[in-house]
Amino acid sequence: MTQPIHITTPLTGETARKLRAGDSVLISGVIYTGRDAAHKRMMEALDRGDKLPVELKDQIIYYVGPAPAKPGQAIGSAGPTTSGRMDAYTVRLLDQGLKGMVGKGYRSSEVVAAMQQHGAVYFAAIGGAAALIAKAVKSYDVVAYADLGTEAIAKLRVENFPAIVAIDSRGENFYEQGQKQYRQL
Repeated sequence: MTQPIHITTPLTGETARKLRAGDSVLISGVIYTGRDAAHKRMMEALDRGDKLPVELKDQIIYYVGPAPAKPGQAIGSAGPTTSGRMDAYTVRLLDQGLKGMVGKGYRSSEVVAAMQQHGAVYFAAIGGAAALIAKAVKSYDVVAYADLGTEAIAKLRVENFPAIVAIDSRGENFYEQGQKQYRQL
């Protein structure tokens, strides 16, 4: 097994294009959280011609609704949410400069095509490792839509956040690659 690739945010197009489906990565720096309700509000802002509450150029959004933090922790259990629920919004966010997304599950062909167009990547986080993932979060600060509770947009400072490149900027899909290997057995 190869060593994980260390990535520091912001995630530039150059770095994103070097990643390959199946690469194990450790992300450090700032990433943002956002789920369905926050994405819907961002679309409404764009529809009105307003600026988004965070600058998305070269940023990563983690699809998570974390549990409350216990004393001494920055965040509670923080497992990924199903990414396909954000597909209706993702193309427009990629147009805004978003370079990475973290979640679980498949993405639509429209999202994959937009990722290729914009040189973006989709990372998978392991759902069953929510408590472990939370240990990589060093700070959690709500920056927009606080009324949404756990679905608010928060700024996370992370250190060695574990993920796998599920779909790379060329559209290669690790989910599909893994299935092909098992079909050949």
